[in-house]
Amino acid sequence: MTLPAKPKTKPARPFFSSGPCAKRPGWSVDALKGALAGRSHRSAEGRARLKLAVDKTRSVLQVPDGYEIAILPGSDTGAFEIAMWNLLGARGVDVFSWEVFGRIWMKDAAEELRITDLRTFDAGWGRLPDLSKADFSRDVLFTWNGTTTGVRVPNAGWIASSRTGLTFCDATSGVFAQAIDFSKIDVLTYSWQKALGSEAAHGMMILSPRALHRLETHRPQWPVPKLFRLTNDSGVMRDVFQGVTINTPSLLCVEDYLDALAWMENIGGLAATIARADGNAKVVYDWIARTPWAEPLAVDPATRSNTAVCLRLADADVDAKGPGAPEAFMQQMLALLETERAAFDLGSYRGVTPGLRIWTGTTVERQDLVDLLPWLDWAYATVKVSTAAH
Repeated sequence: MTLPAKPKTKPARPFFSSGPCAKRPGWSVDALKGALAGRSHRSAEGRARLKLAVDKTRSVLQVPDGYEIAILPGSDTGAFEIAMWNLLGARGVDVFSWEVFGRIWMKDAAEELRITDLRTFDAGWGRLPDLSKADFSRDVLFTWNGTTTGVRVPNAGWIASSRTGLTFCDATSGVFAQAIDFSKIDVLTYSWQKALGSEAAHGMMILSPRALHRLETHRPQWPVPKLFRLTNDSGVMRDVFQGVTINTPSLLCVEDYLDALAWMENIGGLAATIARADGNAKVVYDWIARTPWAEPLAVDPATRSNTAVCLRLADADVDAKGPGAPEAFMQQMLALLETERAAFDLGSYRGVTPGLRIWTGTTVERQDLVDLLPWLDWAYATVKVSTAAH
């Protein structure tokens, strides 16, 4: 195999992590100069900034009237767990999983909340389970877009419009990049650090009127820790849906999220950010289609993510060297790319099929992906020649 010449052009921003994701184009720390550093989040000004974050979220995501929005601790993980701990237990539960976090929700429903009327539907990496088996008289939990496998639901057509159970959707790597039909979703969660490349540790929860009714009328049989609690002796803590937080938020992070939302508004809102992610993903998938050593982890093209493009090594020679060979090969590629400062944080999620995971979400620039791809070919060829020599 002939070693190709090293590419001359590097991505201007070689940041392709799937979380925390790349900051919005043009970002600098100056974006935070208006932050209420050193001020209380309970001050009038602090509450106003938090409420603005809620109101801007409603506007840019086009959240329907009657739905409520809360800022919660613990990123998307915290937001989804808070939803589970507060709202589950009223009826049977179906959990659909096909990526790492979906399996965590499945495990927690079974082993932490110990829900006895539990059905689980799991699929191997790269595939969706049979969504037609969902029973919407029960609560249904699923991930909209699997960050760790690059597999998403193609749409919400499989969800019943008339349902008595609630739908719980972990949408952290799909929101702002994919069209989500809120009429089919009762609980939606995401994090700032994935959706718009903002800072970490804060999660968002959006509840439908039906989910709010559940919160008002249902008390779970398990104790709910204070950090997860959305109710008290007086009922639902309504101010949580006005920007008042359960614990102390970072007002620096709040300012960064507001900056990301303002950028989104300035470029044309939700339609523009969806188009950016679609265009970015197309660059990578078109390259995969003409690259013999790579193939998408997502088997069905209709389920391929436009934000977390996951690919596996398609090289029979490497596979033949043993179970750990593909992972070792990819680690050498990643080390080369980082040494050259051509790409950072491209590795597949731990425990998933060894390969690459390239974030193509809304804050990534298309040209950076165009400039990345020759470096992937160069790194592959370099490692291939090196391993062949040994």
